[in-house]
Amino acid sequence: MEPGEFRPLDEKSLIEYIKANPHLSSLLGNQLEELTIKEVGDGNLNFVYIVSSPSGSFVIKQALPYIRCIGESWPMTTERAYFETLALKEHGRLCRDHVPEVYHFDGPMSLFAMRYLKPPHIILRKGLIAGVEYPLLAQHMSEYMAKTLFCTSLLYRSTTEHKKAVAEFCGNVELCKHTEQVVFSDAYKVSPYNRWTSPYLDRDAEAVREDNALKLEVAVLKSKFSERAQALIHGDLHTGSVMVTSDSTQVIDPEFAFYGPMGFDIGAFLGNLILAFFAQDGHSNEGNDRGLYKQWILRTIEDTWNLFQKKFTTLWNESSVGDAYLMAIYSTPDLQLPVQQNYIKDLFHDTLGFGAAKMIRRIVGVAHVEDFELIDDVIKRAYCERPALEFAKMLLKERCRFQTIDQVVSAIKEVPS
Repeated sequence: MEPGEFRPLDEKSLIEYIKANPHLSSLLGNQLEELTIKEVGDGNLNFVYIVSSPSGSFVIKQALPYIRCIGESWPMTTERAYFETLALKEHGRLCRDHVPEVYHFDGPMSLFAMRYLKPPHIILRKGLIAGVEYPLLAQHMSEYMAKTLFCTSLLYRSTTEHKKAVAEFCGNVELCKHTEQVVFSDAYKVSPYNRWTSPYLDRDAEAVREDNALKLEVAVLKSKFSERAQALIHGDLHTGSVMVTSDSTQVIDPEFAFYGPMGFDIGAFLGNLILAFFAQDGHSNEGNDRGLYKQWILRTIEDTWNLFQKKFTTLWNESSVGDAYLMAIYSTPDLQLPVQQNYIKDLFHDTLGFGAAKMIRRIVGVAHVEDFELIDDVIKRAYCERPALEFAKMLLKERCRFQTIDQVVSAIKEVPS
């Protein structure tokens, strides 16, 4: 990253920045007197601007040197913009249909420009809260995860290629440390950043901090997260990092990307769908009890894993050229099949564990989800959050007893409401 002076942009200074950049200006048809700029960041980390002219549009995202939702008391490296750009380009190369194109990167300013996903694209989490069904969601997300995870792993790459890529993304260490803290540590101890729906979940939060069996299991997951460079993962693949329409699914915001365990991405996505399921009762009304929609969410959870497993295995069968399992040794069915079965079984259990950990931190840790937060009645909110938390605790501790995703879905159905 070239040296330079960072300065945060506002709407006025962003116009001057664009005028000074011929490529960005050309994307807008050089119609810079008719620009409209709208800041749409979710408030957690970054500034995000939609820039439009009569002839073009794009999104500018700028990383701040601190966590925006907390302030300067929690510093954070602006280099995350570099790794986000790198991940968008690599994942876009591997799965062009589901990753928006990057147009521009400025290292000193810690910003990049990317394709604007125009309406009716909305954040998936908002669609889930509104009760909108997306018929292609499982198909698209399973394709994105299968391609990006398989093709950046040693199942597809040589050791030399893989180690070089791992070394590049090791620079994103600060965001990895952030994840270790908020997902695997803070929720299990007293932390000034933790919060929950108090006083209704006070005892529930305390129970998490007192659950030694839970702490032992989350330590296993933290070790895998910290030590296993399995593939280039998105690193924060929740339902707020996906934009959708009825026929389009686009994955955004991979600023936490690094080489880590595949199950962290898959678990983050499925875990957030499970949170959406438990939140539905809080968004129901007399005209719609959300019962049918809850069934759709459960089908989507099941379909996403089953389609992912099928596509991932197909890629393995068709493109197994990596150094992990050499074809000269493992090409025969009596070896390839058990190798794949063991790999997928371990990945499934990792997925359940990481998904459960992500659920727990969203209920009693920092940075909650709108699925629950938009339930204005705090008693009703706690009523939705408690069974989600209890299910997550069980799933984290007992993940290895589940062998199929339909068993997990059946367990969700059995949770008392």
